[in-house]
This record gives sequence, C-alpha cells and structure tokens, in this order.
Amino acid sequence: MTFRQVLTKKLYPLIMRLSRGGKNGQILTNKQHIAPKVPFYGLTIQQNNGQVLSFKQLKNKKVLLVNTASNCGYTNQFAELQNLYEKYTDKLVIIGFPANNFREQEKSNDAKIAKFCQLNYGVTFLLAQKSSVIKGAEQNPVYQWLTSAEQNGWNTHQPDWNFGKYLVDETGTLTDYFAPAVSPLGTEVISAIQKQTSALPK
Repeated sequence: MTFRQVLTKKLYPLIMRLSRGGKNGQILTNKQHIAPKVPFYGLTIQQNNGQVLSFKQLKNKKVLLVNTASNCGYTNQFAELQNLYEKYTDKLVIIGFPANNFREQEKSNDAKIAKFCQLNYGVTFLLAQKSSVIKGAEQNPVYQWLTSAEQNGWNTHQPDWNFGKYLVDETGTLTDYFAPAVSPLGTEVISAIQKQTSALPK
C-alpha cells in the first residue's frame, strides 16, 4: 500500500461518520417493485481476467454491483464487501467495477487492481474490467442499465462517488441504491439481502 492508502484506511471510520448525513449516505428503494423494461439477464461483462460473464448465470441470486477505486476514502469497503460475500456466498454475487471517474482515484490497470484487491483485502468476489460508470458515451453497458429508467424501470441515479452500491434481486429487478457512506455491512444492506423474493426466474 502507498502512504495515502494506509492513511485513508486508518481514517475510514471517521470518513464514514462525517459523510453519512449528506448525499453520500442516501438510499433509494424500488418500493413498488417495478420490473425492468430491459432484462438484467441479457447483460454481459468482461471480467478482470478477460473472461466474459453472462448475467444469465446469476439467476436466482441477489447481485450487488459496486463501482470501486483503490485510492479513495471508502477503499476499506473492499474488506467489508469481502466479509459480506463470505457471509452470504450461497445467495449473493458481488461484482466490483473499477472506475477512474471520481478525482482519478483508480489510475491502475486491471492486473494491478486485481493484485491490490487480493493482497490487501483478500478479495475473491468478481471484478469487472476497468470502465466508466457515469453517464456518457463511454459508460459501461451495465451502468447504462442501472442508471436508465428506460432499462431498469425506475432509477436514473448514477453513483455519487466511488463505492456506490446497486442491489438486484433474484428476479433481475433493481431494488436498491446505497450511496458510498452506507456500509456494505450496514443494517440497510443486510436487510435488503435477507429479504425474501417470491417469484424466481426460470
């Protein structure tokens, strides 16, 4: 780790306390359970290792999609995400989307990102190839789906900063957005993951 990374790791609890009350602490919920207009399971990603993952493989599990960065005040959430993944590995898939959109806090290439995550946080959940997660011509197609009501059915909100978290349920419906200052191990996230979904896709 660099000096900056060590420092931000130590300051993480303070950063979380100070930012929870602002926009980085907001939660958006699909209270009416509006179904997507474009199927979530039609999406694919290029993984960090170059392999293609079809989201058809994610049916019947909840999926947490998180835009990540290695040099952010929230970077310690890698550890919390790994903890969450290990706790709910039978029902939850986590996919990290490294992005350099916010103050260029992810300048590394895919190989260095994977090494950083594994060595410092023991990350074993999925990582996508580095891409853009904010609206624009270069936005990752998955994030186009997450931030377009014409695709996901209701949400237009893009990540506020690194470590914004989108939760998709077992039916491929976008249910929640948790802003960066909402801990992956917070009661709001845990409750949403534990919530039962009745009609599962075939």
